[in-house]
Amino acid sequence: MFTDKASGKDTRRPELEALMQFAREGDIVIVHSLDRLVRNLDDLRRIVRNLTDRVSRYSLLKKASPSLARIPPMANLLLSVMGAFAEFERALIRERQLEGIALAKQRGAYKGRKKTLSAEQIVELKARVANRENKTRIAHDFGISRETLYRYLRLE
Repeated sequence: MFTDKASGKDTRRPELEALMQFAREGDIVIVHSLDRLVRNLDDLRRIVRNLTDRVSRYSLLKKASPSLARIPPMANLLLSVMGAFAEFERALIRERQLEGIALAKQRGAYKGRKKTLSAEQIVELKARVANRENKTRIAHDFGISRETLYRYLRLE
C-alpha cells in the first residue's frame, strides 16, 4: 500500500514515485479519488499511460468506477473529462487563495514572513561584508542562507 500525504498538485511525491517504480503486470491500483492523485491533465495522462503499460487494472474508489483500463477509448475520454475537472478545481483553489492574500494585504493582515535578523544584526552583517569577510561564513554565523544574506545586503 502506498499512501501520500502531499497535495495532488505536486508530482514529486515519494509514495507516488515508489508506486510507479513498484507497479508490475497483474497488480491492481486503487486510487481514492482522481483529484488526490493529480491536479493537472498532462500529469494524469502520463501517470495513467505509465500504469496501464504495467498493471492489469486501476480503479477510483470515490467514483465507484469499474476498471477503465479494459475500454481504452472510453477510458481516455473519461480520464480526460475527470482530469480536466481536477485541473479546473486546482485553478479555482489557487485563484481564491490569491484573492484572499490580496484582501489580507489591503487590510494589513498579511505582512509576509518576519525578518530573521534584528536591526543590530543587519548592521553587523553589513559591516562584516564591508570588511571583506567570507559571505558563506557570515551567513553560517547568523544561521541564514547566502540568498538571505544577499537579500539583507539589498535592503537600504
